Amino acid sequence: MARPRAFDTDVAVERATRLFAEQGFGATPLPLLTARLHIGSGSLYAAFGSKEGLYARALGHYCAELVQALTERMAGATDVRAAVRELLLALAAADVADPERGCLLVNAATERAAHAPTVERVRATMAAVESVLADALQRARDRGELRPEQQPVELARFLTTFVQGLHVMGNARADHAFLAAAVAGALRALD
Repeated sequence: MARPRAFDTDVAVERATRLFAEQGFGATPLPLLTARLHIGSGSLYAAFGSKEGLYARALGHYCAELVQALTERMAGATDVRAAVRELLLALAAADVADPERGCLLVNAATERAAHAPTVERVRATMAAVESVLADALQRARDRGELRPEQQPVELARFLTTFVQGLHVMGNARADHAFLAAAVAGALRALD
């Protein structure tokens, strides 16, 4: 008879998500992973099958939370332009405040570009982000917040791409003034 798990797998996935975002998949050795999760390697393998299985769960968790948070932010926005501005400035501030935090989505896209399941997860998440932004921008256009000739899908693709670049520049230790100027430039696309 199998013993019951002595740890919370959701907590382990949360911790692994942070660690993989900070270090990436390749630079996270199993001993560091098990130490940070406060579990043994046998428990990791029993719960997740492998380091790869844990990474897939962590990436899935990260992507789901990212899309849910964006959906909630944009659904409640009465002024979409202001909401986009606040979102971009908050991302820039977070990158400056904690550059070690990293973005698991950017890490996955760059470090694991040859791993088909990871690429598909990243692609699906980017498509979901784009869709949430396009829907919000369409509502903004319908309410007259954007010019009629502005294309919500095109703007959403630009913003989705810009956000990933913002994270990369944060990882490169760009300062707040640099990131704020970049955000100001990006927001002109909504004018």
